[in-house]
Amino acid sequence: MKKVGIIRCQQTEDLCPGTKDFAFAAQGKGAFEALGACEVMGFVSCGGCPGKRAVARAQMLRERGAEAVVLASCITKGTPLGFPCPNKGLMLRAIRAKLGEDFPVLEYTHPSAAEIKAAEEAAGQACG
Repeated sequence: MKKVGIIRCQQTEDLCPGTKDFAFAAQGKGAFEALGACEVMGFVSCGGCPGKRAVARAQMLRERGAEAVVLASCITKGTPLGFPCPNKGLMLRAIRAKLGEDFPVLEYTHPSAAEIKAAEEAAGQACG
């Protein structure tokens, strides 16, 4: 079981305890399908806007045993507010540059509510 560190949006800390992030990691679902079931060994915030501390925090997670770093869906998909971080691309590029292209950096933890609803509707239409 791989150990992962998750970086979340500081703006959503009081709205989301990370329940889906932990569940999807443990079940190997969502972005974790690429890694299989994972143990979350660290869960930290980006440090606040504009996310510059995310790079140092990703490095810290790696140094403390993370075998992959994941940006939570609150950053990249905007869950639960529906507003993705405008700096997500910069954060991803900076983290990948710091950790190296061979170190896994996943771009989200779980699908957004809109993506789940669309998939459920598509499945319902396919069935009948």
